[in-house]
Amino acid sequence: MGRVEDRGTAGAGGLGPRHQCPASSWDQVGSQATGRHGAPSQKCLKPEPDAPSQPGPALWSRGLAHTQALVGGSSLQHLDPENTGFIGADTFAGLVHSHELPLDPAKLDMLVALAQSNEQGQVCYQELVDLISSKRSSSFKRAIANGQRALPRDGLLDEPGLGVYKRFVRYVAYEILPCEVDRRWYFYRHRSCPPPVFMASVTLAQIIVFLCYGARLNKWVLQTYHPEYMKSPLVYHPGHRARAWRFLTYMFMHVGLEQLGFNALLQLMIGVPLEMVHGLLRISLLYLAGVLAGSLTVSITDMRAPVVGGSGGVYALCSAHLANVVMNWAGMRCPYKLLRMVLALVCMSSEVGRAVWLRFSPPLPASGPQPSFMAHLAGAVVGVSMGLTILRSYEERLRDQCGWWVVLLAYGTFLLFAVFWNVFAYDLLGAHIPPPP
Repeated sequence: MGRVEDRGTAGAGGLGPRHQCPASSWDQVGSQATGRHGAPSQKCLKPEPDAPSQPGPALWSRGLAHTQALVGGSSLQHLDPENTGFIGADTFAGLVHSHELPLDPAKLDMLVALAQSNEQGQVCYQELVDLISSKRSSSFKRAIANGQRALPRDGLLDEPGLGVYKRFVRYVAYEILPCEVDRRWYFYRHRSCPPPVFMASVTLAQIIVFLCYGARLNKWVLQTYHPEYMKSPLVYHPGHRARAWRFLTYMFMHVGLEQLGFNALLQLMIGVPLEMVHGLLRISLLYLAGVLAGSLTVSITDMRAPVVGGSGGVYALCSAHLANVVMNWAGMRCPYKLLRMVLALVCMSSEVGRAVWLRFSPPLPASGPQPSFMAHLAGAVVGVSMGLTILRSYEERLRDQCGWWVVLLAYGTFLLFAVFWNVFAYDLLGAHIPPPP
């Protein structure tokens, strides 16, 4: 019985411990291919190493080198005599039996799922090269979904001798990802650099701004009732719509200590783990899309109201995560998930109810309308649509998914409509907005 192990060589897509592959898993892969012959359902072309259009030549060449190590010098024409671009799963299992490769355990599990998922008992050569090259696509997600549920190794919870940081990474994997193969993939490929700087930086900036205005106004609760508060260049006010930066910078201002504490807690508890798993670009895009949608929605539905607070972005993150948990309920392994789901919904609903109360029944006399609550709802809609698409596409290219382009088209249409509304509708409708401070 051969072994697939990580020798610590470069180009393998991650460093992991020596991995012993159980014979039963590969025997099962080979047995599933027995008696299943016929043309594959889709054409999978072999890559051409000399083709100038081949993307990522360095990455592709590393994958090709490791794939050639897998075939052990055998002729690719011998493995695929009909030049279909597929390798039989029984042949594939035999190659892994007889060779050692620098593969981390997560990739080995992916190879098993990939081999088990094909109805004709064949492995696409290009998909094999892509996986060795650390290039994942939606085909690997389908392979996991359609493959055998019993993976060749126990779960990450059985990993012994982990340090404090590695245990935290394992905790994040179980909190965010619904599939054991994805959790293993993330665990073995995670690097501490770069750290999740976006959510930490946004939270720190919000705290600093709040402390500065609290000291300046000598008011820490319900700051919006202070006459000088709305004069801040960061607050969105309908009278200052031409100052476009306010549609985003309002996220640094907060009604008071209670709203800041709620948003900061959720950003750190949910936003930081999401950024660790899905990366800075995707999570920052989701957060800022929720913030922008929040202010634009207020400018359309509550034309006289200002907006403060990062609730649009926070609700985008939270609603996306909660929707992902609900849709993958059976696969999520986070403890007490039902109780935590109920508590999260109660807290989010309470914050919305508090915002509605402050908007329509202000407890103190004010010089103008209080901040709107519509940013919360807009952020939740962005999270359920755009956010859910992002979270369900772990390590997959978004541009290859039709749903992503549908979401972008819908969001772009909304932005275009909101811009025209802010430019023309206020004058056409004769909206009576409070004078800008």
